[in-house]
Amino acid sequence: MIIKRIDVLSAGKIAAIIAAAFGLLAGVVFFLFGSLLGALFGNAFGHAGGGAMAGGFLGIILLPILYGIFGFIGGVIQAFVYNIAAGVVGGIRIETE
Repeated sequence: MIIKRIDVLSAGKIAAIIAAAFGLLAGVVFFLFGSLLGALFGNAFGHAGGGAMAGGFLGIILLPILYGIFGFIGGVIQAFVYNIAAGVVGGIRIETE
């Protein structure tokens, strides 16, 4: 079996979903550590630390969206370049059972 061509938009959609999942993971980590550090430094300097939690919530919302957009763009570019290279070289050979 040889993959000769990849549909550019479907590759972009899959890349966007995968990148958005990583963006959600990054947003959760950003939220957890941002809230923790905000609470620690807020107590040390006499502040409430609510700004760090708001930034964490913003990260959970914005990072998956931004990762998804750039993942889509990257997936489209990669599929487009693959199609050009596969036209020259012949594609990727895959052996299945």
